[in-house]
Amino acid sequence: MTHPRPLPELMHRALFKSVSVLPPHRQAAVLRRYFNWHHRAPDRWRLRTDSYEQHKYATTLRALPDRPYARILDVGCSEGAFTHKLGETYPQASITGVDVSERALNRARAHPGPPGLTFVRADLLSYDHPHDYDLVFCAETLYYLGTDERLRLASARLTRLLSPGGLLVLVHPWPESRRLHGHIGLPLLSHHVEDKSHRPFAVAVYEAEQAVPEH
Repeated sequence: MTHPRPLPELMHRALFKSVSVLPPHRQAAVLRRYFNWHHRAPDRWRLRTDSYEQHKYATTLRALPDRPYARILDVGCSEGAFTHKLGETYPQASITGVDVSERALNRARAHPGPPGLTFVRADLLSYDHPHDYDLVFCAETLYYLGTDERLRLASARLTRLLSPGGLLVLVHPWPESRRLHGHIGLPLLSHHVEDKSHRPFAVAVYEAEQAVPEH
C-alpha cells in the first residue's frame, strides 16, 4: 500500500536536500541554527505526549533482542523524550543522547534521569567514538542529511560506532526508509513495518560482526 507524503513534508525534504550540497561542516552549522530556532518553544513535535510517538517508541523497544546493553547511544535525540525512556528501560546502562541543538539538549538535561544518562552536542558526521556502543539508535534523523553521498557517510559513521556484536536500530518513515537505510552494510537482524498508522514507519535492527577470538 502506497502512502503519499503531504506537500509540506515533501517541501521539507527538498529544503534539506539543497542544504546537503554544502561541505559537511557547513551543513552541520545550518542544521544547528535551524534546530535551535525550531526549539524556541518546548517540545514542538510533541514527542513526549503524542500517542503516535509513544506507539513508535514502544514498537522500537519491542524490536530489541532481550540481552544486556551497557553503552547506548541515541543519535538525533532532540529534547530527549526517547532517550529518557531508554534510561527507564535500562537504568544501569551508560546512555548518551546526541543532537545538534544546544537548546534542545538543555531541555533534555532539565528532566531527571538515571546517573548514567548524559547529553552531548554534536552532529552525526563528526561524532566519532569508534566501536564504543553496543546499542545505537537513529530515528527520524537521516532524511535531514539529504543526498545519497551524505547518507553513505552517515551510514559508515553509525556502523563505526558499534562495538563487536553491537546493534544499530534505525526508525524512519516507510517506504522512504528503504532509501535512508540502503547504505548500511551490516546484516539485517529484524525488520518491522508499521503500516496501519497515518504515518507508516519501519524499525530496522542491524547487528555488527562479532570479534574473532584470538588463538
